[in-house]
Amino acid sequence: MTLFQIIMLGASAFFAFKVYEHIQTLQNPKPKDDGRVPSSFDPESLVIRADEAFENGDLPKAIALFKEANAKVGQDSDVLFKMGYILEQLGDRDEALGFYKEALEDDKNNEYIHNAIASIYRANGEFVSAKLHLNASLDINNSNPTTYYNYGNLLVDMKHFEEAKEMYKKAIEMNEDFKEAKEELEKLG
Repeated sequence: MTLFQIIMLGASAFFAFKVYEHIQTLQNPKPKDDGRVPSSFDPESLVIRADEAFENGDLPKAIALFKEANAKVGQDSDVLFKMGYILEQLGDRDEALGFYKEALEDDKNNEYIHNAIASIYRANGEFVSAKLHLNASLDINNSNPTTYYNYGNLLVDMKHFEEAKEMYKKAIEMNEDFKEAKEELEKLG
């Protein structure tokens, strides 16, 4: 065997080994840092599984599946809103706010997204920003009692008690059975 043939044999063996390694990683994916094996499901299936996990109360699994689906294909405002909601429930308001804002870019006329963003801003003490989003929500739909209730809560935090009473009264006018609004109105006397 010549030196050239030995070099070619060695190179062939090296490339064969690299191909073998690559095939092994395709067949046996390495777990991510969280111990999960990456899914090979399409984004639509992942969203369905995430919705099921959410309905079953498994929020960590739901958010992991939603994030995986979103990484494969950018999702619509409904999925982004769900991701924000789950993250907010899990206590990650900053990341939740990011997903809510992304959802709002896709659907600027969604009163529920505005309400959710206002809720986070209120919790963070950013009252002016919360008020802007509640006003936007009312501009979209001025007959949602929940928005008036949320606005009342914001005004209480801002120490604008008389205005808060008006908001709670509007919420109760629209929904006579709005127990929470009645309780908050009673607290204000």
